[in-house]
Amino acid sequence: MNRIEKTFRNNKKKVFIAYVVCGDPDISTTIKIMNILVNSGVDLIELGVPFTDPIADGPVIQKSIERALKKNINLNDVFNVCTKFRKKNKITPLVLMGYLNPIENIGYKKFSKTAAQSGVDGVLVVDSPPEESSVLSSVLQENNICNIHLASPTTNKSRLEAIVKASKGYLYYVSLKGITGSKISNIKSVERSIDMIKKINKNDLPVVVGFGIKDKQTAKKISQISDGVIIGSSFVKIIEENLHNKHRMVDNINKYAKKIKTSIVNK
Repeated sequence: MNRIEKTFRNNKKKVFIAYVVCGDPDISTTIKIMNILVNSGVDLIELGVPFTDPIADGPVIQKSIERALKKNINLNDVFNVCTKFRKKNKITPLVLMGYLNPIENIGYKKFSKTAAQSGVDGVLVVDSPPEESSVLSSVLQENNICNIHLASPTTNKSRLEAIVKASKGYLYYVSLKGITGSKISNIKSVERSIDMIKKINKNDLPVVVGFGIKDKQTAKKISQISDGVIIGSSFVKIIEENLHNKHRMVDNINKYAKKIKTSIVNK
């Protein structure tokens, strides 16, 4: 059992997951943001790995990735951030979220071994579906790292069964058709999809919902029907709006995270 599994098992509330891009606005501020997120009640951090073609991401996160790339942030920098974070925090799970190309570039074995040594607990590769992930999943499993997969409103039942079977740690349910930064318009539709997932989920894999959660009202509703909520674009937007005042940036992230945390329901 790694940190992700422990968090879902031991948490008295639904799990609060936050996403930020590594290196935006810079390495030292990323680490400060990660620490303040934990202090504000975030249970798990998804750390975005900058990549030149972030096809699943909306304008806000794309611009964040561009800012990181302009500072030449690469996978080694991401590993270093995780290592520094782990010097003080041995509990909060870290998930690297990104695309396959950087992993392919250094090789699955080296990536998995270095990720484990850096304190990474999970990987979510947006453009690596279960059908093409068996080798990567095997290597990750050897290093006690979860390979997390995505499901969406367009995923049919038979494919959903394969995704649930292949996923470790948790299943990331994309709440809407579209890119990051959009807004959820139909909670009932999300609830029906999660009910369907639960019926075929024989291993009690946690199901968390991302995309479109921007305020505490939506976070509350989503936490009532899932095992956790993921917020990314709203945190990244705060970074963008405060690039010239990092103290205010961190303070606003702290306030926003605390507000969302209070809305997430008990189990």
